[in-house]
Amino acid sequence: MTLVALVGAALIFNFLNGLHDSANIVATVISSRAMGGRTALILTAAAEFSGPFVLGVAVATTIGQGLVVSDSLTTSALLAAVLGGIVWNLITWLAGIPSSSSHALVGGLVGAVTVEAGWSALEPRGLLLVLVSLFLTPLIGLAAGYCVTRLIFRLAANASPRINRFFQRAQIVTAIAL
Repeated sequence: MTLVALVGAALIFNFLNGLHDSANIVATVISSRAMGGRTALILTAAAEFSGPFVLGVAVATTIGQGLVVSDSLTTSALLAAVLGGIVWNLITWLAGIPSSSSHALVGGLVGAVTVEAGWSALEPRGLLLVLVSLFLTPLIGLAAGYCVTRLIFRLAANASPRINRFFQRAQIVTAIAL
């Protein structure tokens, strides 16, 4: 019965992950009129679905195998982790607080396994790798976004209005890549 609840909770978590995060992916292509809403959502959903098949699942493998000792991972701990992620996503979504579903799931997994099996159930190297990645990724994204924006402003300073079409196409590629 716990396995059925886990599968149901995982489906709910994935739905909420899409609800929570998908607007960030399609907002610019829709608001700039590079694509219509329906087309943007369908294209983004197809890209999100095909991403693991095309790009691989290295991040999921690290979180699934390198974060906690696999012997200490029980169905009830996984269920608690996913339920924690669901609750956190709902709270932050309803309160309008920006939050990462990945952060919520990692926090839920670490918390549930620690409560169930103790601190020794955590893989220190894997935990450090995940925590450093979760901390540095937004900072690297912010710095890269700033640099790319500055570069684009300089390159497009004297461009003709036709450059808008190029940027609309670039937004479509970016939405697919995210």
